[in-house]
Amino acid sequence: MTRRVRLWWSTGKDSAWALHALRARPDVEVAGLITTVTPTFGRVAIHGTRIELLEAQADAVGLPLERVELPWPCTNDDYEAAVAPCVRRAEVDGIDAMAFGDLFLADVRAYREGLLADSAVEPIFPLWGRDTTQLAREMVGGGLRARIVALDPTRVDRSLVGTEWDPTRLATLSPACDPCGENGEFHTVAVDGPMFDRPLGVTPGDEVERSGLVYRDLV
Repeated sequence: MTRRVRLWWSTGKDSAWALHALRARPDVEVAGLITTVTPTFGRVAIHGTRIELLEAQADAVGLPLERVELPWPCTNDDYEAAVAPCVRRAEVDGIDAMAFGDLFLADVRAYREGLLADSAVEPIFPLWGRDTTQLAREMVGGGLRARIVALDPTRVDRSLVGTEWDPTRLATLSPACDPCGENGEFHTVAVDGPMFDRPLGVTPGDEVERSGLVYRDLV
């Protein structure tokens, strides 16, 4: 029996590779993407990706996009209130599961599972528990290309913001730096790979620093 799945899409490499992994499974039909956005800034939450680039990604992977709008500032209560209608729509639409690209942070997984606990929608984590060094090599070897759009300058050299994600280069900076940035060292935007039907042409734009992170716009 094929399960219909909607994938939470951050615009980054992990959600892109999760899509690739899900599409390789004969028991799964990926029916759409879900992304949290902050209309106040016209950008994707956390990653800061322009909504126009988010929409270009969705078009390039050939999937409908559902945007969950968050207020600014956004508390946990605000977030959960915004997500609840999305979960209800999934139930009405016959969605069996929601997929997430999380890798190993148990508290994040537990929070996502809690959001779906009272619904008929199952949370699934197609990349969960993978060794992130091996996973990073698999992504790059499989043709995934992404750019670093945000980083923590206390853990990653700020000169890397806006550059192509290169796990080999990042691994030389500090043994404590996860090559996939799962501990919040950096965030990426996927621009090419086997999940896209065409590469996305982007140009690094302005650099800003806020809330302790350095961001580089992609245009």
